[in-house]
Amino acid sequence: MDLLKGKNIVITGASSGIGKALTIEASKCGANLVLASRQIDKLEAIKSEISNPVSTIFCIQTDVTSQKECENLIHLAKQKLGSIDVLINNAGISMRAAFDEVETRVLEEIMNVNFWGTVYCTKAAISSLLESKGSLVAVSSVTGFKGLPGRTGYASSKFAINGLFESIRMEYMNRGLHTLIACPGFTASNIRYNALTSNGSKQERSPGKESEMDKASDVALDILQAIRDRKDFMLTNRQGKIIYWVNKFFPKFLEKRIHKTIAKEPNSPIKN
Repeated sequence: MDLLKGKNIVITGASSGIGKALTIEASKCGANLVLASRQIDKLEAIKSEISNPVSTIFCIQTDVTSQKECENLIHLAKQKLGSIDVLINNAGISMRAAFDEVETRVLEEIMNVNFWGTVYCTKAAISSLLESKGSLVAVSSVTGFKGLPGRTGYASSKFAINGLFESIRMEYMNRGLHTLIACPGFTASNIRYNALTSNGSKQERSPGKESEMDKASDVALDILQAIRDRKDFMLTNRQGKIIYWVNKFFPKFLEKRIHKTIAKEPNSPIKN
């Protein structure tokens, strides 16, 4: 990870989950960080926990659904650090509801945070990243290449992010820009507790066994290693790799298995 020492990294959604873990692990590498989230108090608390004197850390309150706030984030990051070497688009929310029951505004909110937040930050940072020949990163999901029942809005946003980043990669492939699509599997974090229900309220309970999921710190290390190695695409666990390859050759079989698994979840919105 020595290659990340002294690099200037912007992380959105840095106040919890994978974003918080990325902050902690990147600081251990000696990177300089600009942390973004709507919850500035949590960012400041994370900053106070980090003891590495090599890392310079700034916290900027940002709502990624606002293009102006995303532009301000990138402007201040460049102003404070001098340049941007890595932008990690991590901010995101999930949902859990049947498509025929979910309110359209919930789907719009998911897209606004996950997709448009990524677009706004990426658009604001692209010139700086081209200057530094840096890394543009999307924390996507296995759901970005295989949809899940009950997660229509979330899957749509991640599919859109993957398409955006694949297009950007090809567009700038001869100009030194590194573009990474990181697709973690199920990771222990707040994302399922904060997932939106059909009316937009938080479900406040995880339908899965969080203790059996990947640790956010392990996922963060995998992502940072992929940035170091300038990989185009990464899956973080065995489950994701199985889904990826089975979907290529036996998609119908996989869909039946996924439907059956999701239908068995507590209070599942999916009916057998």
